Amino acid sequence: MSGAPGRADNISFLFEQENLHHASDTAQQLYRLVPGQDDWSTWRARLLNRFPSLPERPLPNQTGDLIIPARHAEDTATLTLTSRGQFTKIHIDDDRMVDAAQSQKLRALHRELADLRRASDTTPHAVWQVDSAGQVTWHNAAYEDLYVRLHNTAPQPTKPVFEVSDTLNEKTGRQRVSTKSAIGGKKDWYDVNAVTVGDITIFHAVDVNAVVKSEAAQRNFVQTLAKTFAHLSIGLAIFDRNGQLALFNPALIDLTDLPADFLSGRPTLLSFFDRMRENRRMPEPKNYHSWRQEISEVIAAATDGRYQETWTLETGQTYRVRGRPHPDGAVAFLIEDISAEVSLTRNFRAELELGQSLMDTFNEALVVFSSTGVLTFCNLAYRELWGLDPDNSFADVTIGDSVDEWKKQCKPGARWAALTDFVRGFGERTTWDMPATLNAGTRLTCTVSRIASGATVVRFVVQLDRQTADQKPQDRVRRTA
Repeated sequence: MSGAPGRADNISFLFEQENLHHASDTAQQLYRLVPGQDDWSTWRARLLNRFPSLPERPLPNQTGDLIIPARHAEDTATLTLTSRGQFTKIHIDDDRMVDAAQSQKLRALHRELADLRRASDTTPHAVWQVDSAGQVTWHNAAYEDLYVRLHNTAPQPTKPVFEVSDTLNEKTGRQRVSTKSAIGGKKDWYDVNAVTVGDITIFHAVDVNAVVKSEAAQRNFVQTLAKTFAHLSIGLAIFDRNGQLALFNPALIDLTDLPADFLSGRPTLLSFFDRMRENRRMPEPKNYHSWRQEISEVIAAATDGRYQETWTLETGQTYRVRGRPHPDGAVAFLIEDISAEVSLTRNFRAELELGQSLMDTFNEALVVFSSTGVLTFCNLAYRELWGLDPDNSFADVTIGDSVDEWKKQCKPGARWAALTDFVRGFGERTTWDMPATLNAGTRLTCTVSRIASGATVVRFVVQLDRQTADQKPQDRVRRTA
């Protein structure tokens, strides 16, 4: 098995049973095998890609030489296996000559091979390649660790770590598989990718346990949100970054009259609002041709958190619609039926206006202060008597402000300080009155009374004589002046 120095055919190995006993210098350089340390399985793994028909174990009973051709037809190399009892001799014949330049190139290839092997063995995820017959012809160190963990045995060429070749996704070339380790039974998840080059398929298995746990947590979170939103009376529609409906609650169905199957079909924002318009659950646009543009502006405003409108429907209902941005480009729309609130506000406003009109018919000048001393109400007679209109004030009018105005228009002697203390909650609590006289000479009776919620009503009654009994308060003041 000797060969001329520098020839590539000087590649030989000698095995004693399954232990590498000797290897030529060229063989050691090419395949990084060390006699006394490496064995048949290591040697076979290094050469299997070039000679796929290598036996898994030595053949001590083999009679004659076993000649194994290379995988590819253009590769003229052959491997000869000769058995002599417990010894097995292997010789590789290659017609190609190796000159000095080729030897230098070969050394560079060796360095590159070492770099590639180091890179593959330090890769944290499993990588392996399978031939057209389904045999594993190469794998990295992470694959071996994974194989031992899952199957509690050394890697077997006829049995890949995952059976995924027939179930890969046609578009992505990927499949997610779950496994249980042979020791402990822990369940793990991997994304397996496959790339086919010629008759070789290369597989990559990436640990995605963290991704699976995150996805499960996200699903649980969405389910929790859905259960929470199911009890809300406000309609909720959340659209993802692609503008498709991702989440909605039952209240949305009631408020929009949109069928559940339509919403479950994940409509886009435009189709969602278009169906609402068809169902007359939003105001009819004045110009239908600009409808899409208006909806686009609504979406843009919602994305910025600026959208909030009140819709008055043909049915008489009133909706408050708000748009709010969400992380990752999502946007949420909240639709609330505020018809009862609007009706209550209108009724309350009507009652206030009715009460104001009623109080304005009284001849007595009335003014009401809250428990904090802020003027909350006065009638027409009060405004005419004192020439004041608190409604035109930009700031709150207090009891102090009012007393200052009254004192300016009255002669000294009235108990203004006691009135101020009464309104602010100090001093006596029972109704009392006091006289006051305007600078023009008109005499007034001021009655102070506590009413509900700690408020105070102050009544000013002009003391009349027979000639002025039928005159209005402002006319009486003018005549006295």
